[in-house]
Amino acid sequence: MKFTSRSQVEALAHFQAGDLWVSSFFLDTDKGRQTRKEIGLALKNLLSEARGNLESLDLAKANKDSLSHDLEKIGAFAGQAILSSGSPGLAAFSCCGAGFWQDFTLPRAPRNHLIFERGPYVRPLTVILDEFHSICALILERQEARWYSIVMGEISLVDRFASDVPSRVREGGWQGYESKRIERHIDAHLHDHFKRAAQLTFDLFKKDHFDWLFLGCKEEYRSEFEPLLHPYLQERLKGRLKVNSYESEDKILRQAMDIEAALQQAEETALSQRLVSELEKGGRAVSGLREVLHKLNIHEVQTLVLNRNFSQAGRVCPKCRFLYLDEVRCPNCQIKTNKVLDVVHEGVHAAMDHKGQVRYVTRPSKLERFGEIGAFLRFKS
Repeated sequence: MKFTSRSQVEALAHFQAGDLWVSSFFLDTDKGRQTRKEIGLALKNLLSEARGNLESLDLAKANKDSLSHDLEKIGAFAGQAILSSGSPGLAAFSCCGAGFWQDFTLPRAPRNHLIFERGPYVRPLTVILDEFHSICALILERQEARWYSIVMGEISLVDRFASDVPSRVREGGWQGYESKRIERHIDAHLHDHFKRAAQLTFDLFKKDHFDWLFLGCKEEYRSEFEPLLHPYLQERLKGRLKVNSYESEDKILRQAMDIEAALQQAEETALSQRLVSELEKGGRAVSGLREVLHKLNIHEVQTLVLNRNFSQAGRVCPKCRFLYLDEVRCPNCQIKTNKVLDVVHEGVHAAMDHKGQVRYVTRPSKLERFGEIGAFLRFKS
């Protein structure tokens, strides 16, 4: 299955198997940078290391048996996928003891991981989600309009329509009166064509809720068409495509992805600056892992902001699920906390569980001066 949406992450994040642990697997399968043999060797090493880690875990036999079966299933799946898949990345989540399995092909190559945890390790998926936006590309011409959906580097035609807009006339009638009348008639047809295209774009937005709208049309059409867009769409109009009616989908996609990358970089810079400004004026924001975990525990985080690949070991309370850096006993319920390999990942889970957003920024960023992680809060501290 292709990985495409936040709902897939949320479904994984909510999976629970009682006392059984889950195996989470990520493999870089980008054949543009490595040979099939090198990918196979990386898989072999990953499985071998995981088997060694499994032996050292202090778990009940049923749990270890389930994880061992996970490794066998992951090995078979990945071995076949290396031969048949052209995607740059693979992910799989398994808990054989609970009959659970989910696999994805990824649009970006992940870091190689094979992790045993109490739940699916979804953070690499949230990183990929943050890199992409759902884009609607509208190619608007004099007699036709086409809409493309662009998600995670893939393009597909979702709708199109044609209008019977007459061609322009050059002359006619006594002192040009007739030609002016005809031109007004043609302009009315063109305006109706644009108006219909604007309405259909809004209908698509209500159905698909895309993040950004990219428009490709002649410059002379923009001033008339853009004011016809619903205000929601005017806010989302982020890119202008330079394409013609004969351009291929590949060229539209390449232009759209170049625009997306530039917008993403600008968005990350603005997000970091906004967080730093809020921190410096003592507003609704906190920084540093310890303080962010505290705010996650009391459900005050509105948007979690962190550097990509930032991770740190920590602890989690098995009863109340509170997160800590080093508390051996939970201050809330006095139960002994469990070690986790990446408490930042647990924080991502916690933010999503309570309807918070998760946003990543790329190093170097201003966030490095504030412990690589921060959060906008629902209420002022």
